[in-house]
Amino acid sequence: MSIVKSIYEATIAGNRDAVTDLTKQALDSGVEIEEIVQDGFIPAMGVVGKDFGAGKIYIPEMLLAARAMQTGMNVLKPHLGGVEIKTLAKVVLGTVRGDLHDIGKNLVGMMLEGSGIEVIDLGVDVPPEKFVEAVKTHQAQFVALSALLTTTMTSITDTIDALKDAGLRDEVAILVGGAPVNQAFADEIDADGYADNAGDAVDRVKELVHEV
Repeated sequence: MSIVKSIYEATIAGNRDAVTDLTKQALDSGVEIEEIVQDGFIPAMGVVGKDFGAGKIYIPEMLLAARAMQTGMNVLKPHLGGVEIKTLAKVVLGTVRGDLHDIGKNLVGMMLEGSGIEVIDLGVDVPPEKFVEAVKTHQAQFVALSALLTTTMTSITDTIDALKDAGLRDEVAILVGGAPVNQAFADEIDADGYADNAGDAVDRVKELVHEV
């Protein structure tokens, strides 16, 4: 079994120690960073997302895999230098103004990164103008908005309005999610997509990436 295949399997298993050791071994053996990412981490997280969507695994297992992947990426970061890792898209991610919940958002961010998508995570309690600024600065194609409280759903609408006022609405695809959010709400506010979970968020971005 190749070392990259071992990284792939250890990532799916959520074995952070193994991923750390194997990633270091791969670098020491001269394996290209892009190969580790493109043939190890990305397909592994693809399997994890599909298994979660099919009900074969649950949030704890998904979280373990995502953390294992992040551990491996942390090993790679000091060695990136001029290496350019191909990314599928850029997503500005955040929990909207007035809401301090971040577990779901963090999981979405890790799953997106593990699928080859660059994530600009703005954190929690993010005001609309900060999303606007991030889209401009990073030239992102997607904005992913999370709300875990019914009372903060209006902040999603405020953010979309801010993007419209800034002339950016047609430049980005907007994804929404969170406990009180559903497809009907997404349709009502004219969002481009709704994700019920982290695996769904990855699928929605991949579906929309060529349409943006």
